[in-house]
Amino acid sequence: MGIIEFLLLLLIAGVCGAIGQSIAGYSRGGCVVSIVVGFIGALLGTWMSSALGLPEWFTIQVGGSSFPIIWSIIGSVVFVVIVSLLSRPK
Repeated sequence: MGIIEFLLLLLIAGVCGAIGQSIAGYSRGGCVVSIVVGFIGALLGTWMSSALGLPEWFTIQVGGSSFPIIWSIIGSVVFVVIVSLLSRPK
């Protein structure tokens, strides 16, 4: 994987993380946080899809790696909701 593919993967993860944060209604940080949330969402969403036996929808191939867009957004929403519940002041 070259530098262009890596940057494209970071861009896709950032967009998926930002969409997940906006759906959940909780945003903490900027672009780097969105990228991290996108990657964690991809891992969590892929795990959820395999645990439930559901197919991967709308995957993008980048540099020989596949990135699940829909499951990344779903996983990002779940992750952000969990983080927001744990970090909100009472």
